[in-house]
Order: sequence, then C-alpha cells, then structure tokens
Amino acid sequence: MAGPMALGIVAAACFATTFVLNRWMSVAGGSWLWSASLRYLFMVVPMAALVALRGGLPGVLRSLRARPAVWLVWSTVGFGLFYAPLTWAGEAGAGWLVASTWQLVIVAGIVIGALGGGRIPPRTLGVSALIVVGVALAQLQHARGTGLGTVLQVVLPVAVAAVAYPLGNRRLLGLDGLDGVQRTLAMTLGSLPLWLALAGTAAVTQGPPTGGQLVQCLAVALMSGVVATTLFFRATDRVRHHPAALGAVEATQAAEVPFTLLGEALVVGVAAPTAAGWAGLALIVLGLCAHALGRTPGGTAARRDDVAPARAPAAPEVSGRPRR
Repeated sequence: MAGPMALGIVAAACFATTFVLNRWMSVAGGSWLWSASLRYLFMVVPMAALVALRGGLPGVLRSLRARPAVWLVWSTVGFGLFYAPLTWAGEAGAGWLVASTWQLVIVAGIVIGALGGGRIPPRTLGVSALIVVGVALAQLQHARGTGLGTVLQVVLPVAVAAVAYPLGNRRLLGLDGLDGVQRTLAMTLGSLPLWLALAGTAAVTQGPPTGGQLVQCLAVALMSGVVATTLFFRATDRVRHHPAALGAVEATQAAEVPFTLLGEALVVGVAAPTAAGWAGLALIVLGLCAHALGRTPGGTAARRDDVAPARAPAAPEVSGRPRR
C-alpha cells in the first residue's frame, strides 16, 4: 500500500491549491463560472500532449468513439458535478471550510463501494471515521465563527461533489484498459460540453476574466487538474481490485485539510490552529498511517501483486462494481 498511499498524499498536496486559489479568486471578485470552466479548458492541451508522448492517445480516441454516451455522462458526473459545486462553494466559505467538508468524499467512497457489492471491513470504516473526526476537530475553531447560512451554502454543494467524484471515477475505472493518465484526458474531453456552456454563460453575464484569474486558473489546471488528478487516478488504478485498499487510497484526500490550512496561511491569511485543531491534524495523520499500514480484506498484509497495475479485462464492465 505504500506506493498508492504516497501517490494519494502527493495528489492531496496538489489538490489543495484548488481550495486556496479558488478562495483567493473569489475574494478578488472573480466569477466562479470562469474559475470552474477555465480549469478544464486549460487542461485539454497539456493532458493531450502528455498522453500523446506516452503513446496512449489512440486508445483514448478509440474508447471515446466506441462509448461516447458513457464518457459524456460519467465524465460530467465525475468532473462536472464534482468541480462546479466545489468552486461555487468557494464563494461562500473559506478554503479550509470547503476542504474540510470535502472529506465527506471518504464516507461517500465507502458507501459507493458497499452499494457496488464490495466488502468493506469494519477496520476501514473505523479508520475513515477517525479521519473525519480529526477533520472536524481541526476546523472546530473556525466553525464556531461561521454562520448557519454560510455553512449550508458550503455543505450542500460540497456534499454533491463528494458523491459525484468517486462515483464518476469508479464507473470508469479500467474501461477499455485506459490507465489513469488516459482516463484523465478522456474525462476532460467528455466533460467539455459542460465547461463550454459555463464559459459561455460567464462571458454573457460576467464579462471576460481578468488577467490574474487567467493565471490562477492555469495554475489550478496544471497543479490540481493535470498533476494531482493523474497521480490520484494512478493510485486508484493500482488498487481497484481491492475495495478496502481503494477506500484507503481515497482517504488520503483528508491530507488536503492541513495542506489547505498551510496554503491559506501563506497566501490568504488564516488563524493558527488551537489545541483542538492540532489534535485534529494529528488524528488525520494517524488515520492515514493506519490505512497505509493496514491489511487487506483477507486478513493478510498487502502483497506486491495487490497493488500492481492490473491487466485490463477483455470485456470491461462499466457497472461500478469493483472487480476481485
């Protein structure tokens, strides 16, 4: 589990730039419509170049031609219903509040895995609950000073995003043998109709984006969209046959909270954590370590072949049920 967990934690550090920069753009008056759409519009060229350099572009194009409806629907869910609500929530609350609420994705991933027929050991549930408790403690000092209206404007859209992201990702895992890098490009292309619609709406209602917003959206696209998403998808690819390990890798996103706190302290400015906050961060780290050193559902330590890239099946399913 060490390799996939490490990839997940590095991805979380890069994902944290989303919460910090989106909040920064919101404070500066930038429209969330531009912040959401520009990230994915800016991702197309670098992702296509990366996939082409790896020789994977023909496979992506074949899959898109063979299953256009599948890619359109689940890419819109996995990327569109994930990032648009997340960006909108950034206008209502600070990055730390959005990042901490986003940890609902841990619970959502476990529930989706269980509904798909996967066996989730009690230990995985317990450790994930520990991370969620740590997140709550880490943000307790901030939540006390936040009004109920702001909380709801953040919690509701982020809850939608937390369900949409693992759902779209899992429905497309292993489809046509595409790896994580190829899947990132395919999902970016599949979700383009939504981003073009949002960009058109922003142009009509808000006018063009500012130069500063363009630069910040480009940074988010590269750090979070290209680097973080690719690393996270590679991590989930390596453990996709093991529901407990998949849940553990998804739980590494909890590391976004301390990374976001640090980023906001440097860029936007937030109060230092209290004793309860530091205790919460300690629980998050403890939970991540427990997942990384954990055991597979069979009760034995994870073997090398448990986390190695799996051979693509001849006739992949798109049902979302984890393969054993």
